[in-house]
Amino acid sequence: MERPARLYGLWALLFCAGGGGLAAPAETQPPVTNLSVSVENLCTVTWTWNPPEGASPNCSLWYLSHFGNKQDKKITPETHRSEEVPLNERICLQVGSQCSTNESEKPSILVEKCISPPEGDPESAVTELQCVWHNLRYMKCTWLPGRNTSPDTNYTLYYCSLGQILQCENIYREDQHIACSFALTKVKDSNFDSSVQIMVKDNAGKIRPAFSIVPSSSHVKPDPPHIKSLSFQNGDLYVQWKNPQNFYSRCLSYQVEVNNTQAKTHDIFYVEEAKCQNSEFEGNLEGMICFMVPGVLPDTLNTVRIRVKTNKLCYEDDKLWSNWSQAMSIGQKANPTFYITTLLIIPVIVAAAIIVLLLYLKRLKIIIFPPIPDPGKIFKEMFGDQNDDTLHWKKYDIYEKQTKEETDSVVLIESLKRAAQ
Repeated sequence: MERPARLYGLWALLFCAGGGGLAAPAETQPPVTNLSVSVENLCTVTWTWNPPEGASPNCSLWYLSHFGNKQDKKITPETHRSEEVPLNERICLQVGSQCSTNESEKPSILVEKCISPPEGDPESAVTELQCVWHNLRYMKCTWLPGRNTSPDTNYTLYYCSLGQILQCENIYREDQHIACSFALTKVKDSNFDSSVQIMVKDNAGKIRPAFSIVPSSSHVKPDPPHIKSLSFQNGDLYVQWKNPQNFYSRCLSYQVEVNNTQAKTHDIFYVEEAKCQNSEFEGNLEGMICFMVPGVLPDTLNTVRIRVKTNKLCYEDDKLWSNWSQAMSIGQKANPTFYITTLLIIPVIVAAAIIVLLLYLKRLKIIIFPPIPDPGKIFKEMFGDQNDDTLHWKKYDIYEKQTKEETDSVVLIESLKRAAQ
């Protein structure tokens, strides 16, 4: 009985201590002091502050900070905060102090410090500033001139990578856009995780600078792959290709396009994982990517193209496809002699059929619809104007005909008389 009594007393003591702790409200701390802001590199903004004066000695200070509308809230023990933000608009940070990391705890009065965009007319800043990292070897940025900008404005692009600010020298025009490319290489096994900060301005300082931040894990466009071989096995088409440099195969997704010229089919296969594990793939498969296309006719001509893009396993962005690879064909091409002969014979057959049909229709028309005699022509021949010779001969013919008929009658009568005797 003594041991349970002791345990009951210990539980009661812990319960009272916990209840007393819950009942005591958290003490609100004084606000931070000397909040200031500064800009490093091109777009790295740093806010610093001092601990509050008169804070409780029993309080382990933590600092709550967030941007406007309570975005990107953080609770840290440090008295500073750095963020990479494009300075195209006003940015404000609010900071308060509290005694724990609990977000439900009421912090001190929040102190705010803002940084304004550079001076200048907002309509003069460049628009549609976009940058693409091509095959992790070079970055290409394009933009359009601002509305209130002279057509002969000379632009300058600055970029900051790994804390070093450099100027892009290769500025050129692409139709209405202005572009600039600069070398930026990421080695395959390197730990290059920092963003690239971009600023575009003019040499005379008449336009407002425009800023952009390109994360290292997005806006990446690979080069097209290289098709190594095509082969047929058991009615299937086996494709082998090699990925562009600086990329692991697990970080890429693929599209395989197969065009059949004779069947006029166009098939696209989406490939997430392509490995060379089947025995049908021959040769040195190191660094090769393989895919089997089922049901392809080997006796027809098939043309294959491939393109790739980054996936979300390794990158944040998976929207930029590479260009299509160089096409490779396999199979038997149809003999053009047959088609040429057909094209030559068909017009001849059609022409002969038309001629025969026309002739047949003409004769058929005569049979079905015989020509009607012209009465006027007949009467004219019988009673029309005739010369004397023609009339004489017609009268002579009539006389001979009558004489012959009378002679025939006399002969017929004499024959009948003899027969009667």
